[in-house]
Amino acid sequence: MARSTTLNDAALTRVLRTQYEVVSRPQALACGLTDNALRHRLRPGGPWQLLLPGVYLAVTGTATADQREMGALLLAGPASALTGHAALRRNGIRAASPSVIDVLVPITVRSASRSFVRVQHTRRMPTMVCVDGEVRYVTAPRAVADAARSLGSLREVRALVASAVQGRHCTVSMLARELEQGPARGSRLLRAALEEVADGVRSIAEGDFRSLLKRGRLPMPMFNARLYGDAGLVAIVDAWWPEVGVAAEVDSREWHLSPQDWEATMRRHTALTSQGIRVLHFSPGQIRKEPDRVLADIASALAAGPSRAPLAIRAVPVAS
Repeated sequence: MARSTTLNDAALTRVLRTQYEVVSRPQALACGLTDNALRHRLRPGGPWQLLLPGVYLAVTGTATADQREMGALLLAGPASALTGHAALRRNGIRAASPSVIDVLVPITVRSASRSFVRVQHTRRMPTMVCVDGEVRYVTAPRAVADAARSLGSLREVRALVASAVQGRHCTVSMLARELEQGPARGSRLLRAALEEVADGVRSIAEGDFRSLLKRGRLPMPMFNARLYGDAGLVAIVDAWWPEVGVAAEVDSREWHLSPQDWEATMRRHTALTSQGIRVLHFSPGQIRKEPDRVLADIASALAAGPSRAPLAIRAVPVAS
């Protein structure tokens, strides 16, 4: 094929290098590619492929997450920013890989959803966004709030909030502020999850535990309580019933424990029982699969009280 004499190879290479091998039609034309040259590169079996309308991937094979996100931004325009699950990934928050990439654009911008890109027009475009090369994405609180509105269960939203807060990507107060400033529509599950965190619930397994206690109409404990004895801090427990000296632990390796932590868990158990505290241990699997047995065990322990008269224990909830 005869190459255009005006093609700026250096400029095209620079664009592709900084944009994960993704380029928009206007960018390609600005680098000197003609319509005929574009068609040749996009021919069946050619070196380029159509990623989105007017957006090309300059390599063969399946597009990567970076390439899909870059393509979404090029489709939506220079005023856009990634949000939802794509922005979670960029912020380093554990989340499922999205089949749809959400992009925010100002309400005045004429962009439309296409293929795997969902364009969300908003009057509340963030004044500050994160920038990674040519990729723009919202900060963690906005990403969590927007992603939560697309989820279908409280359990999924719990997991998302736990990942964001426990990973120190944002605070509960940041999420609460984002919740209040954002649209009420679709925010019910996020509101419920944040109410649980305010009560001290820190993980998806503990959230399931809290829901089970409410369903079983058992007395609600203090969640994530620091227990202090005469000699100082005894332990932090997942649930604490101070009136009867009973503590419960949701032992989840996925959310709390590495294998090295297991011995520390046993040491904490010993420290608690030495104070006369009755300690119950439940796995996330038991909470989900044997809820009636878990409720019965807790009810029995609450009725029996501590294993012996406990020392004076002072309980302080862990700050959110």
